[in-house]
Amino acid sequence: MQSASEDVLQSDKKLLEDLSGSGRAIGVLTSGGDAQGMNAAVRAVVRMGIYVGAKVYFIHEGYQGMVDGGKYIVEANWQDVSSILQVGGTVIGSARCKEFRTREGRLRAANNLIQHGITNLCVIGGDGSLTGANLFREEWQGLLQELIQQGKIDHASAQKYSHLNIVGMVGSIDNDFCGTDMTIGTDSALHRIIEVVDAIMTTAQSHQRTFVLEVMGRHCGYLALVSALACGADWVFIPESPPADGWEDQMCQKLSESRSRGTRLNIIIVAEGAIDRQGKAIPSNVVKELVVKRLGFDTRVTILGHVQRGGTPSAFDRILASRMGVEAVVALLEASPETPACVVSLSGNQAIRVPLMECVQMTQEVQKAMDEGRFDAAVKLRGRSFENNLRIYKLLVHKKPDKELTRSKFNVAVLNVGAPAAGMNAAVRSAVRTGISQGHTMLAVSDGFEGFIKGQIKEIKWGDVGGWTGQGGSLLGTKRTLPAKNAEAIAEQIRLHNISALLLIGGFESNVEHLTQKMKTNIQRGLVLRNENCSENYTTDFIYQLYSEEGKGVFDCRKNVLGHMQQGGSPSPFDRNFGTKISAKAMQWITNKLTETYRQGRVFANSEDTACVLGMRRRTLVFQPVLELQDETDFKHRIPNEQWWLKLRPLMKILAKYKASFDVSDAGQMEHVNRRLTQDSHHLIAI
Repeated sequence: MQSASEDVLQSDKKLLEDLSGSGRAIGVLTSGGDAQGMNAAVRAVVRMGIYVGAKVYFIHEGYQGMVDGGKYIVEANWQDVSSILQVGGTVIGSARCKEFRTREGRLRAANNLIQHGITNLCVIGGDGSLTGANLFREEWQGLLQELIQQGKIDHASAQKYSHLNIVGMVGSIDNDFCGTDMTIGTDSALHRIIEVVDAIMTTAQSHQRTFVLEVMGRHCGYLALVSALACGADWVFIPESPPADGWEDQMCQKLSESRSRGTRLNIIIVAEGAIDRQGKAIPSNVVKELVVKRLGFDTRVTILGHVQRGGTPSAFDRILASRMGVEAVVALLEASPETPACVVSLSGNQAIRVPLMECVQMTQEVQKAMDEGRFDAAVKLRGRSFENNLRIYKLLVHKKPDKELTRSKFNVAVLNVGAPAAGMNAAVRSAVRTGISQGHTMLAVSDGFEGFIKGQIKEIKWGDVGGWTGQGGSLLGTKRTLPAKNAEAIAEQIRLHNISALLLIGGFESNVEHLTQKMKTNIQRGLVLRNENCSENYTTDFIYQLYSEEGKGVFDCRKNVLGHMQQGGSPSPFDRNFGTKISAKAMQWITNKLTETYRQGRVFANSEDTACVLGMRRRTLVFQPVLELQDETDFKHRIPNEQWWLKLRPLMKILAKYKASFDVSDAGQMEHVNRRLTQDSHHLIAI
């Protein structure tokens, strides 16, 4: 594993002194099935390549365009990739190519690349496309010798273009490639699935229907599993973890119990590659027929198909693809003849390089494990995130009978604080069901600390949070009231309700420092984004008037203040799943703490880790004592002292053409760019 571009770019000057003027040419192509975000990756490759002084060529129609050459290989300029960031699919086309699978086809492709001086190839596609690229690289020397023998190139050209560098990016909505936490297009596909689920939920509730939703995933159940987690589906079928024998009875019993509790709809999600323990396929229509025959429920089947590939890429995929594209260019230009083909991957929140064929072999091992019936091994090979998703889904969906629950002596209260945020309800649902599974009595507090003071506290049960995952806002209600001036009243409510632990879900107001202390005792468009408090003088109105005046006769100007619209609407798949998993982890931590202190005969509220904040750092959920956060927090502005997202600014400036071209003499005037652009970023965390 090599370090990411964020770890090597010490400055613009060093990077460009090393790479600019190299005369290198880069070819970029998209191959295999299209995926949302591919265009963002193409854009990043083109603009980063131009930024460092390389020539960049579009190779249209994938490997077919490389084999055919001519009009299919075209030099790209900066404007060619303008306005494609938000476009789905791939603007340079993708096509299956049988010819490239033959030696003769690869020979023609090599000749076409040499005619344009291209010896750096960026391939955006699936494992088949990347494997083909690696074979092409391994054969390169032999292909050059054949071209010399055929008189198509001379010895000088063969010497000049003696080796081919390959860097891949995985564009696949299935997230089926080992070695990366997320592939380009996966998050957008999840958005499409969740949009459909949210839409059919209303009609399902109206008619008391059961919906069987078939999603893509012939060999990988990631989309099915994560969408099931995001919408609280009653049952999910995935190829890596087939249901136990007798699943028909278990599923029907689960659906029947759900209806008996008053639920008006049921959602079953089926991956297209779902199988049973004997390897027999479980089609969506078979699941429907089973429900109708056994239970008599009004049941419908919805097959999403290529809808999952359509639409605009999500913000996550745009940023992911952009970072990967930049990393790919740097990897190509740093490569030597001895450098093996690599793939740019996401690990936690960092773009890294990993050996291509190692990832391909690991991916093949997953399929081998499934073919051999080693399903537990297949789940583990998918990675820690996949395994964790499956475990939490089972925990939150399948309620144990009361007689099987080991009751604890603890009451745990859950409340929302601060401004409402998408994903809050998913977090509450997860906390409640995890707590109940661990034997606690769960209490819900309405309207934040204000409701806490008034005693708006009541028990909340498993069924009470059904359907909460996809709801926006805060169903418990939330206020910005801080606990500092009302600590005695809050403490009294804690005593009256015998509350052993509090789980606070919210923003800055969830900082319980005061409570803790008291308890101790060519472009045709332009876009300007402005933060509401960035400047007292450069207001939105001022900027609007300035652009309106200066743009007379050239362009029109409009303004749009989004306001609280940004807090509204349904949560994204990321927010639903992040809220679900972080809340489940928090409840498990609370249970461990309560169990540990209970063994000592009393509960202490004055230890440093009594009040903690749970967050994500480098792929890991980390508990940090509230008291430790004092030195890291700007209390006046209610933000952390270190804003991780500011490290994304250099990348944005490069790709947005803050400088049309680079002159090494200007390097000292340019903002410092280091390759740790997002090392501490919490944004790109795998679901």
